[in-house]
Amino acid sequence: MSSPRSPRSPRSPRSPRSPRCPRRPRSLRVRAGAALGVLALLLGASACATGAPAAAPATAGAASPDRIEALPGTPTPRLPVTVPSADGRQVTVSSAERIIPLTGSLAELVFSLGLGANAVARDVSTTFEQAARLPVITQAHEVSAEGVLSLRPTVVLADRSTGPAEAVEQIRAAGVPLIVLDDAKKLDDIGARIDRVAAALGVPEAGAELKSRTAQQISEVQAQIPVTGAARPKVAFLYLRGSASVFLLGGPDSGAPSLIEAAGGEDAGTAAHLTGDFTPLTSEALVKAAPDAILVMSKGLDSVGGIDGLLALPGVAQTPAGLDRRIISVDDGRLLSYGPRTPQVLHEIATQLHRDAK
Repeated sequence: MSSPRSPRSPRSPRSPRSPRCPRRPRSLRVRAGAALGVLALLLGASACATGAPAAAPATAGAASPDRIEALPGTPTPRLPVTVPSADGRQVTVSSAERIIPLTGSLAELVFSLGLGANAVARDVSTTFEQAARLPVITQAHEVSAEGVLSLRPTVVLADRSTGPAEAVEQIRAAGVPLIVLDDAKKLDDIGARIDRVAAALGVPEAGAELKSRTAQQISEVQAQIPVTGAARPKVAFLYLRGSASVFLLGGPDSGAPSLIEAAGGEDAGTAAHLTGDFTPLTSEALVKAAPDAILVMSKGLDSVGGIDGLLALPGVAQTPAGLDRRIISVDDGRLLSYGPRTPQVLHEIATQLHRDAK
């Protein structure tokens, strides 16, 4: 899924984990197909997202986009616990005093649960304000086992896009509990992901509270989305990295369709019968998708020179979205994170998508 990660290198192209320099959108993984060649996609660029944050959702207590809204108080972990890891192992956690989340979206969960003070490091995709003090233990989203172990973690959280595999095994071989979580690629994944992180850290009650709060905020945002008799606007999700000449059109597995649909749109890649996560962006593919709006990550938009630069890419200016300059931009680190800040993301997409609705 997941940040709102963006596609990774061919090894395990992945998501918005997103800027993962903000989360590699765990959901933005990109396969290295023959058509794409060998792409070394560094989500590190994402972490440097510079787009101006849009208004926060009109939900009670919503935080600004660059901060985490933690639950009130600090929960007391009840440990030890033994929990399943997504790679088939059973992992026992005896202490949550020194936590290292290896993606931005997992860090977002740790901080939202009220355990941010226990985090001792971050990955390159973790860019929110409260984590700025922490040392970075990844390079271009590749984990440094030595860097992790030097900080004496008592528990490490990872997902399926975390790598290289050798680093993960080295951390485990040192006796550190390391739990792998499935990537999140849709709204329905959020609750289970919160539950699993909270269970691993021994704070299930805090997890239940955070899950309830997030679901309520998502419902409040959706209740404000205008309902019209017109057909849903088609939205194409584009992954852009101008410095590497990487331009991709999202398909049904890109991680974006769930957000687009929840915001009142229709995913153009799915409607055009694309398969998988991403396909090379071509004039033909865009004509077939015929999007009414285009969704991009802020850093990706910056990398092609803003809206004017995006419209200069083959075929973009000829789409209904290009003709209307209907471009939706969301911060890389949050777009595909699928977590407590998803209500903000959904609000931003819906607001920009329906800006002319009466």
